[in-house]
Amino acid sequence: MIRNALIALFLSLAIAQAGLAEDMTVDINTASAEQLAEVLDGVGPAKSEAIVAYREENGDFTHIDELVNVRGIGLRTVDQNRDRIDLDGEAAAEG
Repeated sequence: MIRNALIALFLSLAIAQAGLAEDMTVDINTASAEQLAEVLDGVGPAKSEAIVAYREENGDFTHIDELVNVRGIGLRTVDQNRDRIDLDGEAAAEG
């Protein structure tokens, strides 16, 4: 009985955490690699480091679609994260 309650509690917390992550956005011009990896779906530590490195070498992104210029980031990744990406504080959900 207690085991089932603990499992239910754990699942509830996991679902709540996932819901919070979906509502979060991140500014790709100011976020750290850790923040990018936390918020963006399909972007782990290596890809988030690549985003930061690209930004440092080429300057700020002016449009969300420029992310495809980052090695390892494709249009599919950009499309699935459009509602999670901000550019200089402005939502970039428009494609």
